[in-house]
Amino acid sequence: MEKLIITAAICGMGGTKEDNPAIPYTIEEFVREAKAAYDAGAAVIHMHAREDDGTVSERSKRFLDCMDAITAVCPGVIIVQPATGAAVTTEQLIALKSRSDAPKDMRLPEVMTLPSGTCNWDGYPYINTDETIFNSAQAMKRLGIKPDLELFDKGMIDTIKKGLALGYFDMPLHFDFIMGVQIAANVRDLAFMAASLPQPASWTATGIGPDAWHIAAAAILLGGHVRVGFEDSMYLSDGVLAKSNGELVAKAAKIAALLGREIASPAEARAMMGLSE
Repeated sequence: MEKLIITAAICGMGGTKEDNPAIPYTIEEFVREAKAAYDAGAAVIHMHAREDDGTVSERSKRFLDCMDAITAVCPGVIIVQPATGAAVTTEQLIALKSRSDAPKDMRLPEVMTLPSGTCNWDGYPYINTDETIFNSAQAMKRLGIKPDLELFDKGMIDTIKKGLALGYFDMPLHFDFIMGVQIAANVRDLAFMAASLPQPASWTATGIGPDAWHIAAAAILLGGHVRVGFEDSMYLSDGVLAKSNGELVAKAAKIAALLGREIASPAEARAMMGLSE
């Protein structure tokens, strides 16, 4: 079985320091959490940038500053940035890169998350029509950014297959299964999702909240990859709060070792995801 890519989702749009004092707000705190995850074995860092007061940042410069600070101390790490909702969008990045005062050497994220359909989360609808999905895919192509295709149910896979037939996506694809929001977080449904993907493709899975660790173990056994981190769950086990994202990555790496999967380096993850060096 190929090596395991561990993604650390170090900060989401929810959660505050009252929930966990280690949730990062400042750029220095983002660097601390990313470095802890990287040192524990994470090849990919997924994040929603925050302002210093803890609010979710919608400023592309804030995200890019976080990205540059993290890559300075985590050589080769792959940064994933959410693409829709209260986050930096592809349209913002195009506008920023097109400005006359934009630095010629300005780096953009290699990968951006692309939610692949409408999702209901805690009663709130996140609307993603075929048109918005495919327009975002086109914008990512223009910027040279690989989409991290975020899936909340099987129908979203069929949407991506439609877009693939229409030429909006390039192989190999990379998918991210979010289990326990719209589709149940169990091994049966995870295996069904994995078996439904167009090939060639790589995939990562995460379980939300209490579903984090059994989904991690199932993904490792099924040949997929794993995402853990404060965005998805802040707990090492029932009632035991993780002191850092590094602790969560270390637990995922330990489970992988027990199940016979070696951990992929950033360079190896890059090759598996079809990214350039």
